[in-house]
Amino acid sequence: MNEKEKNLEVEHKHEIDIIRFRVIVSTILSSLLIIGAMLPWAPTFLKNRWVMWLLATPVQFWIGWYFYSSAWYGLKSRRTNMNTLIALGTSVAYFYSVFVVFFFDYLKKITLPTHVYFETSATIITFILLGSYLEVRAKGRASVAIKKLINLQPKQATVERDDEWITVPAERVKVDDILLIKPGEKIPVDGFIISGSSTIDESMVTGESMPVIKKEGETVVGATISITGSFQMRATKIGKDTTLAHIIRLVRQAQMSRAPVQKIVDKVSSIFIPIVIVLSILTFFVWFFVGPQPPFLYALLRTVSVLIVACPCALGLATPTSIMVGMDRGAQEGILIKDVQTLEVAGKIDCIIFDKTGTLTQGKPSVHEFTFVEQNAKKQAEYSSLIFAVEQRSNHPVSQAVFQFLEKNAKKKNKHVIKNFESISGFGVRAHIDNQEMLIGSRKLMEMEEVTLAREVDTCEADWLERSMSVSFVAIEKELVAYFCVADMPRPEAKKIVAWLKQQNIQPVMITGDNERAARAVAQDIGIEHFYARVLPVDKEKKVRELQQKGYTVAMVGDGINDAPALAAADVGIAVGSGTDVALETAGTALLRTDMMVIKKLIMLSRATMRNIRQNLVWAFGYNILLIPIAMGVLYPLFGITINPMFAGASMVLSSLSVVLNALRLKRKKL
Repeated sequence: MNEKEKNLEVEHKHEIDIIRFRVIVSTILSSLLIIGAMLPWAPTFLKNRWVMWLLATPVQFWIGWYFYSSAWYGLKSRRTNMNTLIALGTSVAYFYSVFVVFFFDYLKKITLPTHVYFETSATIITFILLGSYLEVRAKGRASVAIKKLINLQPKQATVERDDEWITVPAERVKVDDILLIKPGEKIPVDGFIISGSSTIDESMVTGESMPVIKKEGETVVGATISITGSFQMRATKIGKDTTLAHIIRLVRQAQMSRAPVQKIVDKVSSIFIPIVIVLSILTFFVWFFVGPQPPFLYALLRTVSVLIVACPCALGLATPTSIMVGMDRGAQEGILIKDVQTLEVAGKIDCIIFDKTGTLTQGKPSVHEFTFVEQNAKKQAEYSSLIFAVEQRSNHPVSQAVFQFLEKNAKKKNKHVIKNFESISGFGVRAHIDNQEMLIGSRKLMEMEEVTLAREVDTCEADWLERSMSVSFVAIEKELVAYFCVADMPRPEAKKIVAWLKQQNIQPVMITGDNERAARAVAQDIGIEHFYARVLPVDKEKKVRELQQKGYTVAMVGDGINDAPALAAADVGIAVGSGTDVALETAGTALLRTDMMVIKKLIMLSRATMRNIRQNLVWAFGYNILLIPIAMGVLYPLFGITINPMFAGASMVLSSLSVVLNALRLKRKKL
């Protein structure tokens, strides 16, 4: 992370801290004002209008200064926004209340209302500020995800300099340098092997859980891990040219290009706000010339009533309240929604891309079938114990799968003497156990050691390979005793979620870095017709962009570092909870449960939340359309009906309360 990025991160954290502090202060002061204004049992000093003035002033001018600033810049550019009405409405409520505080006795003498509205202005500012705080916090996701990607880079490298191996910082590696990589080490940069071989964990790049055998002349990628062997490599790409650096750039570009969702209230504000301002001015002048005595104060009361009724508290709450309740409901269902855009767009998706490994599949190899040549149960138990003891020594994923499979059945208490254990890179393992040579590995290992495989074994192997399973054999003293297949099996619910998506006219697509045969086997098993195989991280992001250009609203579901660019580029990024930190940080949503059916709940929750928001907006606009004319006094000449500022404030509170109660219905919505 360069100095500029560090400074931006510090500034962003500082901004969050400032807004958080202001939200806390504003909430405390507004709560005291509400208690003093509305609760009959409130302490007497809180009901004192001078105390209320002192409590409201810092909220209005320190905490609420942003709204004045935004409104002023809007006026300078001849535009109005919601902040214009917030600044105007809260200012009228505040300054009218200040007028009442200073001229209380005079107003009481001429029998005009003496109620103050400090709690109204302070509450509006607090609610809107809370929404701004949540928005600023969401912006921090990009830097967190990128920071985690940067932390994947190895810190050191072993480089040949003047015929000696020395350890240097990874950033000092140059193109054409010769590097030494030992078992368990991360590869510092991109390059190719010039001597030796190893089994490489490339899950960062391909997402595949099965390690890949790399030999002389084959390429290796920086930040991947050498598992079993040592080798020497020549550096070909360093610094910003490495695969990891390219992934970081893709994530950064995708997240920066995400435009904020245009809120419905913003679309109408350019029309609604100027109309309210014109109507309030018209109200003042009409009642100033034709209203009862004293004309100025009466016209001012009517104008204040109009602006308080029109103040966008319910309008401002309509969207964020439903969003907050929707996010809370999501958390209860095992869905962590970190991006407001996700909750809005998830219900509109018509194409969903699944990464294969770790998303549609279990994410790790498991033994699918295990067959002993010997049918004798006692012999099988004996062999199980021996195989268990040897595989326990290996950290290879296939060995770990066999170890877990046999763990329940093998006689673990048996003492076995193991000598000369050897991991043969790309082939399997060899060991002497209880004075018997045991081989566990591929057909090539069996052929090298001249182990004979029966015809029925060949038939079984062909069937397993057709289903894209990895086949291994066990031989003791050159005699085959068992054979088994290992595969990354589909999740139990994968077929069910694919079927549901098709019912909803949402096209499921599978994408993977694995070979086409393995991809086809999984796709056919769970019912997906469209899939892409051998896809690198760069191309995953390109596939998302291609589908978006065709008019699809695309969701991407993944769990690996290699999925991060695609998760960031998708309209909805969904990370599986068992995935990497980078995937979880990059995506707008994380599934806290491994059950893929939670995706159905996310889509249904999004649809329910957007319906709820539309209901709130209809109510909020309806409230304004109905009460603004009454507040202006259009019914006064015929029926003597009008709305004073106190009733206007109460109606605004009731309108806001109705919006909140409607949003709370989401908690009980069946998904």
